[in-house]
Formats: sequence, C-alpha cells, structure tokens
Amino acid sequence: MTDILRHPPADRETAAAQRVPVLDPEEAFAAAERLASTFARGAAERDARRILPAAEVEVLSASGLLALSIPRESGGAGATPSTIAQVIRILATADPNIAQIPHSHFVYLNLLRLAAAEPLREELYDEVLHGARLGNAQSELKGPTALSISTVLTPDGDRGYRLNGRKGYATGALFATWIPVLAELDGSGENAVAFVRRDADGVTVLDDWDGMGQRTTASGQVHLDDVRVPAARVVRRGDAVSGPYGYGAYAQLLHGAIDTGIAEGALAEAAAFVRTTSRPHHEAGVTKAVDDPLTIQRIGELDVRVRAARAQLRVAGEAVDAVHRQPDEDNATEATLAVAALKILAAEAALAVTEGGFEVSGTRAVARAGNFDRHWRNARTHTLHDPVRWKYQHLGRFRLTGQRPPRTGTL
Repeated sequence: MTDILRHPPADRETAAAQRVPVLDPEEAFAAAERLASTFARGAAERDARRILPAAEVEVLSASGLLALSIPRESGGAGATPSTIAQVIRILATADPNIAQIPHSHFVYLNLLRLAAAEPLREELYDEVLHGARLGNAQSELKGPTALSISTVLTPDGDRGYRLNGRKGYATGALFATWIPVLAELDGSGENAVAFVRRDADGVTVLDDWDGMGQRTTASGQVHLDDVRVPAARVVRRGDAVSGPYGYGAYAQLLHGAIDTGIAEGALAEAAAFVRTTSRPHHEAGVTKAVDDPLTIQRIGELDVRVRAARAQLRVAGEAVDAVHRQPDEDNATEATLAVAALKILAAEAALAVTEGGFEVSGTRAVARAGNFDRHWRNARTHTLHDPVRWKYQHLGRFRLTGQRPPRTGTL
C-alpha cells in the first residue's frame, strides 16, 4: 500500500483553540489506563484491516499525555522520564502501534530541552500544550546504515536553508504537526535537526509502510524537496548526543517500555483465552484448562519474564531520571547500562510471551478471527530497534574492563 497523505493536520490556529490538561503522575497513569481500555477494543481489527488510528491519536493528544514532558517553567507538568515510560507501557499493553507513534515526539521534545534556543523551544512547547505533535524523519532510505545521513541542509542566503532528502521508517510523521528531520549541515559532517511543518511546501508524507508487525504505526517515507527552513528552526544535535545527558538512553527507555507492554498485553490475552476457551490436554486428567498443571507451569514461567521486564523498566527509568536531574559521566553510564538490561529483558519477554501464548492457548488460538498472532508480529518487528545483542556487549565490556558504552542518538 502506497498513498500520499493528502489531508494535513489542523492548522496552528485550530490547534491552539484548546489547551490540553496538565496532568500530575497519578492523573497521567489514570488517563493512560482509561485510554488503554478504549484502544484495546479495536486493536485486533485495526491490525487485521490496517486501519490507521487517526481518531485514537487525536484522543491521545487531547488527553494531555503528549504534553507530559513539557517543563513546569514552560507551563507543563514536568513529568520525569520514568513517568512517561510507564505511560507508554500502559498504552502498549492495549495497542503497541499507538504507543510507538509518540515515541519520537518525546525524544525530540528532549532534544529541544537540551539543545534548542529558547524562542524555538518555547514556541514548540506552547504548540504541544495546545495539541500539536512531533513526528520524525530520521532514518535514511539509502546508505550503509539507516543513520548514514544523506539528507542535506544547504544554506539559502539570508533565508536560512534548503532541505533535501528521502527518509524512511518515519513513525509519527503521518500524524504530526511538526516533523523533526535529521540532516547534515552542508557538507560539514555535523548533524542537525530541522523542524519543519508537515504541511510545508516540498514535504510529502507517504503511507507505504508494509511491515508484518506494528502495521498501523504508518511508518512510511518522508520526501523533502527544496523545503525552506529558517535558521532559527535548525537545532545542532551534537552536544545533546555526545554530552552526559542520557539522550539515547531516554530514547531506548521508551522502546523498552513498548516491548514490556507488548509482553504484558499478550500474557493477559493468553491467560484470558485459557480461562474461557482453551481445553486441557487429555493426559492432565482435568476438565478445565486452568487446572492443567503444565499450563499453570508455563503461565508462571511467562509471568516471571513479564515481572522481570517491568521491574527493570522501573530501575532503568530511575536511572534516566537521575541523569536528567544531574548530568554527569557516572549517571549517564548507569542510565545507558540500565536501559541496555531493560532492552534485553523486555525484548526477550515480548518474544517469549507472544510465542508461548500459543503454546498455552492451544489450537483454537490460531484462528484468524482472534488475530492473536499480531502480538508476535508486533514483538518481532518492534524488538528489531537497536539489536539486543549489542546490549550484551556493552554490559559485558563494562563489567570486565570498566569501558563505558558509546553514546549515540539511539543508545
């Protein structure tokens, strides 16, 4: 499926008509639980028919949850990374597609906090407080790696820059008000982020994502053809990434929250299926699947996986909170290592639970009507973000030699 998105979001005047609620952590968790209950009801059908969650994303914006990280001095809640991670986890238990859509929104709000000049930072904070959303155009379609940058910002006299490039895996861009674009500053080798309106001249968003999982994140392409970008909307990314700020750890914390939510949601659905639909194996000598001792054993094993991921999500969240409060080398290292452990535990839990759920549920669970396989497809697709095999390397090197892990925009 390849479609050009033809309906841009509401203009700024419309978006500014309603300020979203400012939520404290308990209010945020309660709001996330309410939305998760609603989003869960349509998740299987949206996946099966690839119905993009446009209405659900609007509800999410209006809830105030996407404004959680705006600092208090700028009129927001000033929520910690750990609070935001738990909100993402709750949403992911219901529909990890919806939970992934605002991932880059929060990451680029963090970039604004760390690296943007005050006028741009406060302008975009204010828009988010009135319902605006940030997407992303980070990964390249060509090159040796997805982050080998070929998109270029070229000086355009005293008018700023011209932006040209092709981006893929642009989760969130389809529903965004603003698209942060990762680009090279005119052959300098320095990376910067250009904040462009999604409805700007020269910006084209393609809905051509055809992944087997996370099907309704609409992670398609963004084409940028001579897009004018004022110099004031360009943020140099280097200091935020290379400094001891936990920038990449924060990004990966939210990915770990999504994987944890996938595992948790899949286990809940499998357990409900066993209670209501599965039949016991005849050798168990029982009449109900919930009394089958081997089913009980396997559910218990999967439950341990989920509990371990949730526990490490709390530990990693606290570590990222610490580096946000006090940026230094030790806190940055601990945040990265704690998140590395989270990524391992959460990814392994998501894959184990979504596979093991079939084992405990039995043949009836493979019926297309239930669409239970969406959990495995979502887990297998999402856990490919920043492979966990490298997390073991960083943890092992630090344990053996004290070598600190590298800093990137994703680590």
